[in-house]
Amino acid sequence: MESKEVQRSVSLRVNRRGDRNNQTHQTKDIEGDYFTSGRLPQDYSMNIVWKRGFIRLVLVAGILWMLLILIVLLFHLWSCQSSFAFFSAICNRDSKVFIMLDTMGFVPKPQHRCSIPLANDPDTIVIPKIRTPDKIVKSLSYIMEDEPVNNGSQSQSSPLFGGHESWLQREKSFKLNSTMKVHCGFMRNGGAEMAPEDIKYVKKCRFVVASGIFDGYDVPHQPSNLSSRSQKLFCFLMVVDEASLHFIEKNVTIRKDGDGGQWVGIWRLVLLKHPPYDEPRRNGKVPKILTHRLFPQAQYSIWIDGKMELIVDPLLMLERYLWRGKHTFAIAQHKHHHSIYEEADAIKRRKRYARPLIDLHMKIYCFEGMELWSPKKKTISDVPEGAIIIREHTALNNLFSCLWFNEVNLFTPRDQLSFGYVVYRLGGLFDFFMFPNCEYNSLFVLHPHTREHSSVVEWVKSLDEFKKNSTGLKESRGGLGLWTPYPGNLDSVALPSVARTSKAG
Repeated sequence: MESKEVQRSVSLRVNRRGDRNNQTHQTKDIEGDYFTSGRLPQDYSMNIVWKRGFIRLVLVAGILWMLLILIVLLFHLWSCQSSFAFFSAICNRDSKVFIMLDTMGFVPKPQHRCSIPLANDPDTIVIPKIRTPDKIVKSLSYIMEDEPVNNGSQSQSSPLFGGHESWLQREKSFKLNSTMKVHCGFMRNGGAEMAPEDIKYVKKCRFVVASGIFDGYDVPHQPSNLSSRSQKLFCFLMVVDEASLHFIEKNVTIRKDGDGGQWVGIWRLVLLKHPPYDEPRRNGKVPKILTHRLFPQAQYSIWIDGKMELIVDPLLMLERYLWRGKHTFAIAQHKHHHSIYEEADAIKRRKRYARPLIDLHMKIYCFEGMELWSPKKKTISDVPEGAIIIREHTALNNLFSCLWFNEVNLFTPRDQLSFGYVVYRLGGLFDFFMFPNCEYNSLFVLHPHTREHSSVVEWVKSLDEFKKNSTGLKESRGGLGLWTPYPGNLDSVALPSVARTSKAG
């Protein structure tokens, strides 16, 4: 019985193998017949068609998707510069288009800090022996005697630091000649006098790092990473008013030398007696913009705001931002804004100055032809980060500083609004280097103010408030251009509409 079952199982296996072989041979014969005859079964050809069609569909869909993204991106870039308010609003970072592009990774993330291409060793830097020649403006002098005039609202009899510049004098100052004489602060008996010992000390300063503290908002922060060569070459001058000097005396140690000089670390404190303005913010523009007037013997200067700690050797800064590219004036690009009208809108929104005065300031600039910034302009931006200024004191740079200061004196102390305007009025003859904002942020460590700036003028909502409270709100020694009748008709001026391009801006 067992032998029969074994034989039966073996025969079944043989039969199964035979069936498989027969099927294989039949399949091969069928395939061979179809290949030799040049014909394929219908289901086989359909599979090939479906595969090829699917691949083509994927490729076409991918190409269309990329074209759609490109069209949206190009439209977005165009809309940012469009004069139509509807399209320019798409440029807003809160818009759906911007959010979609950002989600897809098509919006580049601006760097906050980046490495600066500095020279390796301050000791190897070659300082130019010859100063940059003055080609456009060869002789510059300053109006020193104030001529009081009736400004339309009140008659000023006492001299003012910035003088009573007329609209005609202002217009004339923008027309460049080889010999020029302009208003540039420091009118006789107008305030901001330096002590005799400080005047004597700064006469020897050819290379200057300058800063300033007003109304006790900060204490001096010592620069770091200074080479021994820079410590010997540069004068570190901290300009202060009397309120700040008293505040510094209470909070840090002041060292006095035998010549009457006062020192906080490497900083020489330079006291300005009789502040020229009512507003501390406007007083701070005197050493910042008119560095060449305070320190007339200086050939090069680096301005840094009082709340900053400089962390880059100043000699390396001069090499990087001036000498390497043969520039004479360098300032950083603003992180968020390109147009002064964008900056003005941000100032109003953040309540950093009186809104009606900002509007009046911008209406005058708009009336005088100042346009929104666009890529067609020769300048990278109309708005700088003014906390660091690097310059050679040439005649043209000194003139630009005077004209810039005159705008701050005439209008609002928000100097970022005036910088691009003066560049525009000089018709491209003022050449400067505007370096990346990420490099700007790598030059310093920012320290908080001891207290926040605050002024009642920042909260004013209408011009009527100034008229009702002229003694407490209205700057009596500056901003006279806002109260002097303007020679043009500003009633028909409509400020350009701007889109908010950043939550921080």
